[in-house]
Amino acid sequence: MGANVTMLISQMTPEQIFSNYVRHIGIGGIAMAGLIGIIKSSGIIKSAFVLGAKEIFQKKGDGNDTLRTHRDLSMGIIAGGIILVAIVVFLFFMFGVVNNILHAFVGLLIVLIISFLFTTVAANAIAIVGTNPVSGMTLMTLILSSLVLVAVGLTGEAGMISALIIGGVVCTALSVAGAFVTDLKIGYWLGSSPYKQERWKFVGTIVSAATVAWVILILNQTYGFVGEDALVAPQANAMAAVIQPLMSNQPAPWLMYVAGMFMALILTMIKMPALAFALGMYIPLELNTPILVGGIIAWFVSTRSSDEGLNKARRERGTLIASGFIAGGALLGVISAILRYFNLNWVNKEWFESNAAEVLGIVMFAGIVSYMIWDSMRAKKEEE
Repeated sequence: MGANVTMLISQMTPEQIFSNYVRHIGIGGIAMAGLIGIIKSSGIIKSAFVLGAKEIFQKKGDGNDTLRTHRDLSMGIIAGGIILVAIVVFLFFMFGVVNNILHAFVGLLIVLIISFLFTTVAANAIAIVGTNPVSGMTLMTLILSSLVLVAVGLTGEAGMISALIIGGVVCTALSVAGAFVTDLKIGYWLGSSPYKQERWKFVGTIVSAATVAWVILILNQTYGFVGEDALVAPQANAMAAVIQPLMSNQPAPWLMYVAGMFMALILTMIKMPALAFALGMYIPLELNTPILVGGIIAWFVSTRSSDEGLNKARRERGTLIASGFIAGGALLGVISAILRYFNLNWVNKEWFESNAAEVLGIVMFAGIVSYMIWDSMRAKKEEE
């Protein structure tokens, strides 16, 4: 049933069953959960397209008559930026990936069209419901771009790289659009000028892009994304696993993917979070275990009182504490990668495999769990 499987399930180890079956079912579930998210947002998508069309074709008055709190950057600057980015993307496709004018032009068109349509959806979704379906729309972008690229004759490694670049550009555009809408909303409450926010957002985007690119390169050279001790990157690897069969003639476990898709449908029908469930099937056990423990802690602290307001306050405080641990862990991971990049590797792998290291790890884990419960329970109910 799985791709390239030559033994019975009864003969497999748990790790082999997970790699050959469970992960593929999880990939199908992730894909379907993303599509379900888009379908659920269809009303928002429709209204976003209508709003975008009105903004483009509606005649505007003199900019001098516009209130300061309603003034945006001029369309000339926006159009110039779009043209500049389009030229850069085209040159990158042309000389860095495909070396074919038609394929580079098709890739550019896909980037521009999907980015234009989906960023409107992302911004509107954040403004209305507070969530941004980035994973679902990125997955949809990868599938659509793969189908179009295959139709124009771009397959194989170059096709996969092109599809991933398109997906990366669109995903970044969606994330920035969704985040910036929140900034604009806060700025509106504070009475700031949108055009000033937009200016500095461009500057911040350039700086952050350079910083993130440098960090990703260091992570790739120190840990990598494939092989032993590699970074997991579950959603990225799942998306790569989905588009790889579309771009090559390699066998794919389509039956497993379909099973995962039906699983996501059933979970959605019984009001269970399909995306979280499918990610749990894809992520290895060493990462799933702390997530499970975190969920148990969240349930515990939010059900100890008969006062729902107090339970909510405790859950929110716990979420804030967990967010701090996530940010701290990410920062220390980057610092560790930078140290390894400069050959300052102070990790003693032999000691890590000793009994003392395992005992210390259990003690520290228990300490973190105890602290999260204790600090979350200290939350006070907000007075109305």
